[in-house]
Amino acid sequence: MALTRGNGGRSRGLVIGVDIGGTKVAAGVVNPSGRVLARLRTETPDRSKSPKVVEDTIAGVVEELRASYPVKAVGVGAAGFVDERRSTVLFAPHLSWRGEPLREALSARLGLPVAVENDANASAWAEVRIGAGRGHRDVVVVNLGTGIGGAIVLNGALYRGRYGIAGEFGHMAVVPGGHRCECGNRGCWEQYASGNAVTREARELVQADSPVARALLQAVDGDPSRMTGPLVAELAREGDRASVEILEDVGGWLGVGLADLAAAFDPELFVIGGGVSDCGELLLGPARTAFRRNLTGRGYRPEARIARAELGNEAGLIGAALLAREEPRNRLLRRRFTARRRI
Repeated sequence: MALTRGNGGRSRGLVIGVDIGGTKVAAGVVNPSGRVLARLRTETPDRSKSPKVVEDTIAGVVEELRASYPVKAVGVGAAGFVDERRSTVLFAPHLSWRGEPLREALSARLGLPVAVENDANASAWAEVRIGAGRGHRDVVVVNLGTGIGGAIVLNGALYRGRYGIAGEFGHMAVVPGGHRCECGNRGCWEQYASGNAVTREARELVQADSPVARALLQAVDGDPSRMTGPLVAELAREGDRASVEILEDVGGWLGVGLADLAAAFDPELFVIGGGVSDCGELLLGPARTAFRRNLTGRGYRPEARIARAELGNEAGLIGAALLAREEPRNRLLRRRFTARRRI
């Protein structure tokens, strides 16, 4: 693990945010304004041995960070379904968690209050509070990584749904009988508009021995298994036409899905984050075109803006920390709401 420190900042009210996905665990000490004072990053362990090894990794990074900073709470953004109490990870396909009582387990180990949130919700909250969505109250955030994560902010508050699972846009079926998804279904949106989609399309083009894929073939020395999304993006920025077309295709699918989300939620802003958003206008330009083409009532309704996220890879850990700081107040409000419903 590599620890990096910022250039100082207020030490009061510090919270550790942890962003855990299928390939990496990123953690940081975050002050009340959302500034990251220290960072720690490590690989996600081989969770096939036991789901507990991921919990061990989270506890390890927290202990290393809190050894140098007086933190009062921990927020965890997990890539999976988190229940409405923000306590249990119901299902995490990339982490092998099934009904994992993560909040209680970590709180008992660390002796600190712990808040657990879906990673896309955490990223969205950071972008709405201090990033690309600041000043907006109705925002849909779409994170493009290995898959697609999503989050909804309505009237300035995260909308989690009755069971805490709202925002799983990546598993909307957009192509009946299409590519098999890790969730078990076919034709999910993330199979056509994610980092995995970029990689798959490039590999298929190389495997077809297409003459238009010459630059892609040379970049991987003729081995399709070495193809990656960042490599396609790099070649596209250098002007390789095949790579540009792959991003145009993926961006088109992104725009189609955004039009569906506009029909459902009518937001004022879409924020596109995640590693694939680093492709910038090579991806977002085609997405805007497809969005306008597929928007219900196009030409007769206000059109949501599509913007790139601003906080990059740190959005998840910052958002997890901000939500952990607010969790005591949120729990009080939930208890009051539950009490009113019982009357």
